[in-house]
Amino acid sequence: MGRGAKAGLAVLLAVLAALGAGAWLLRRGYSALDKPSAAEEAVARRLRHLATPREARAQANPVPLGPAVLAEARSHFADHCATCHANDGSGETPIGRGLYPKAPDMRRAETQGMSDGELFYVIANGVRFTGMPGWGRGPDQDKETWALVHFIRHLPRLTAEEAMEMKGLNPRTPQEMEEERAEEAFLRGEDPSPAPEGAGHHH
Repeated sequence: MGRGAKAGLAVLLAVLAALGAGAWLLRRGYSALDKPSAAEEAVARRLRHLATPREARAQANPVPLGPAVLAEARSHFADHCATCHANDGSGETPIGRGLYPKAPDMRRAETQGMSDGELFYVIANGVRFTGMPGWGRGPDQDKETWALVHFIRHLPRLTAEEAMEMKGLNPRTPQEMEEERAEEAFLRGEDPSPAPEGAGHHH
């Protein structure tokens, strides 16, 4: 199938998907908490595949896989990606479950079956009309993105030790930071309660 025919098919699928989505919305509303139907997921995956240039899909990962590369990618994923995707790639987080479509379980065949080039393209460019932003900021970040592709391939074999290490690298909320401060103060034998507002100021 030529490029023009593929583009035409993509447009046709998009129109059909839009019509189907419109009819579905009229019946169900537009809550992001709903689970997409199997048909919606299949159409979305097909459109994403067709929207990725063939040259990009054919790219091989130029970053050699090694322990240091995987460790660096694991740290980056924990700090930047796990808020939506979870440390294990399951997507089972409050944000990941609240998106529409939901953050995918990247351990499953739907993601693992993508080529390295396609994974790179999605990370770098994002996916329109979803919660996935594009993180590509030029050639300087390409190595980091290719390393993430290696880590995504590793997700089905993530160990409990690796997951525990990642937990310590996850971004913390202000409440979690305050709880940690109080716990450290308690262990030092200090008063763990927060200082009253305005304490230390003289009027």
